[in-house]
Amino acid sequence: MNKIDKSFWNGRSVFVTGHTGFKGGWLSLWLSSLGARVHGYALDPPTSPSFFDALKLDDMIDSTIGDVRNLDLMIAEMKRTSPEIVFHMAAQPLVRESYKNPIETYDVNVMGTAKVLEAVRKTPSVRAVVVITTDKCYENGERIWGYREDEPLGGYDPYSSSKACSEIVASAYRRSYFNPDDYDRHRVALATARAGNVLGGGDWAKDRLVPDCFRSILAGEPVIIRSPYAVRPWQHVLEPLSGYLCLGKLLYQAGPEYGESWNFGPLDRDEQTVEKVVGKLCELWGDRAGYEIGEDPERLHEASMLRLDCSKSRFRLDWLPEWSLEQALLASVEWTKAWSNGASSDEMTTISVDQIDKYSNGES
Repeated sequence: MNKIDKSFWNGRSVFVTGHTGFKGGWLSLWLSSLGARVHGYALDPPTSPSFFDALKLDDMIDSTIGDVRNLDLMIAEMKRTSPEIVFHMAAQPLVRESYKNPIETYDVNVMGTAKVLEAVRKTPSVRAVVVITTDKCYENGERIWGYREDEPLGGYDPYSSSKACSEIVASAYRRSYFNPDDYDRHRVALATARAGNVLGGGDWAKDRLVPDCFRSILAGEPVIIRSPYAVRPWQHVLEPLSGYLCLGKLLYQAGPEYGESWNFGPLDRDEQTVEKVVGKLCELWGDRAGYEIGEDPERLHEASMLRLDCSKSRFRLDWLPEWSLEQALLASVEWTKAWSNGASSDEMTTISVDQIDKYSNGES
């Protein structure tokens, strides 16, 4: 069980970039429920509706609307809030969007990461930094076994390669400014985290499998899937977030011992095809939800096989996935049905915190 130490987080100042996004919103809520003083920095929510707006998260945390490319503002906000731990999650997170806007994708994901780390350099209070990248940062050879943290970085598309670049930026900053050999002087430990394909309630991103499914189901239309046999490491959003929280605490307490790259993915059995995921989602939803296999009119390249080897996180961080794919999908269905039935922001907050508590307690 991935026990999260509430006593560690209670009262601690934490800076989260990308807090208005899906993953950043869930992390901010979790930290807030643990008693942390959460300071969010991000653009306006990337979708409408959004998890951030559904829960009115701006009433729970210190929220600043700003661009990670605006270095002066970010430095000012970090100095104002004096965080001890920084989670960098702000990004352009979509493969297909990166084909349409490659320059913006590189600008946000690469230079944005560099500017976050530069802001950390200017903020004496920071002791731990977790830069979140992606499982797609590896040079993907479409092989059947999972990628380990020490394997080559790469990326076919602009998004994937931009995240490989952000890994290189983080590594350069770690060696140049936050070198473990000089830790007693700078007192900053830096790690990167690579997660699988996350799902959960409150994700309305375009061209992402589960949100696309919910949009079709709520419209009374069959779900159309374009790559039924593609395999991904599916996991509920709380899975990698628990890993980030674990990693942030260890970086703070043990310093450079954990200043490396880490994979957070599901068990092998949950690395399933798109068709199996959609079929199970429709089954759990009920009400005659169904799907059809269609063509991809854009015919953009996307990897057909992607798996992660998370042995390092399991052995050295004592981290393990808690929920099966079915549990993850069920929690997503329950959240989305409540929202679609008109639940208030207070009710959606209660549902979300209840799911966090169930996950934390090892309940389904």
